[in-house]
Amino acid sequence: MKTISCLFACLSILLLLTGCFDKREIEQRSYVIALGLDKAKGKEGLFDITFQVENPEVVGPVQGSGTDEPPKETVTLTANDFVTAQNTANSFVSRKITLDFARVLVVSEELARSNEFLKIMETAARTKELRNNVSLIISKEKASEFLRNNNPKTETRLHKYFQFMIERAKETGIIPEADIHRFFQITEGDADLFLAMYATTKKSGKKDRHEDEYIAGEIPQKGGNPTEFMGSAVFKEGKMVGSLTGEETRMANILDNTMQMEDVLTMYPDPKKDNYYIASRFIKKKDTKVEVIYHKKRPTEINVTIPFQLEILAVPSLVDYSSNKKNKELLKKKIESKVKKTFEDFVKKTQDEYGEDPFYWSLYVRKYFKTIKEYEKANWSEEIYPHAHINIEIDLEDIEFGNLIKSTNFSEVAD
Repeated sequence: MKTISCLFACLSILLLLTGCFDKREIEQRSYVIALGLDKAKGKEGLFDITFQVENPEVVGPVQGSGTDEPPKETVTLTANDFVTAQNTANSFVSRKITLDFARVLVVSEELARSNEFLKIMETAARTKELRNNVSLIISKEKASEFLRNNNPKTETRLHKYFQFMIERAKETGIIPEADIHRFFQITEGDADLFLAMYATTKKSGKKDRHEDEYIAGEIPQKGGNPTEFMGSAVFKEGKMVGSLTGEETRMANILDNTMQMEDVLTMYPDPKKDNYYIASRFIKKKDTKVEVIYHKKRPTEINVTIPFQLEILAVPSLVDYSSNKKNKELLKKKIESKVKKTFEDFVKKTQDEYGEDPFYWSLYVRKYFKTIKEYEKANWSEEIYPHAHINIEIDLEDIEFGNLIKSTNFSEVAD
């Protein structure tokens, strides 16, 4: 009996030693950084799958070895889904394709607006390789074109480019925080709008607008990488139904307490001189206050208070707003009035145009219902939100003027 026990123990140890039988070295793998999805032309139920893989020998520790290999490779093939397409791609890609390190999922606007989008996205929910924090980007053009045209000038490491670009854009609020997990979370909730990142590499004409009133493709850019991230794609019930500018996306982020912004630069009309604008930094340290008062037989009331602070960065008109109390109070009132009107118009647009909100406000009404069935029967997206009376208040807590105690008097500057 003792001999059998020892034999069993030895066999168990041997099983542990086989844990690396299927190992693959780094240079044996093709790491997909960006994945692109398009509708296959003339082939219903099929998709053009684009894999953009990073070359570890160029962007890794051996980068300085003088290799002439390109830092990335982009391949496209037609398949039913992007998981099974990996094996097909390996018929002409030497290394094993893996999705473990994918940063972004790029979907063409054409596919996002079709009924096929949810079908292909189901694959993303089922596969274990694609992580839930992969960012979802909607491109105006085909996803394959977007990935091939994207050409960062100062960042050869593709994964770092997408990481830095998306993190910075989310901090400033010009694009939303949009990943696969949030997409399914909001879509399955069937009450709120989902906002995805909007981007393009193609210009759609120069627009005469302010710094955040553009959408991707409209920014008057000269030189550099043609790729632009600006604004958001609006999804209702898992299908793209419209788009928001960078300004509207910022407002949606401010009204949604599940989102975060750190550094928001914006401009307001100068109250003393109409042809000038005042540059400022929008600082939001407190959550937006959202109070939903549900009424079963009459319109629901939604009271919203937006607390924020401003740091004035530039006053081109040279009007003294820092030391002149009367001017400062005028500036405060004008900014509050401007912000209030802008938010009111945007919220009204979501009620009239989409019938749903991109702020996740359905969370605040659920406390009025004992069961999920009661909540679903009340119908937030069709009955409650579109007809709600929404009151928005602006609380500008403080205005700072940087390091200058008093504005410079240029009339005293001699030649």
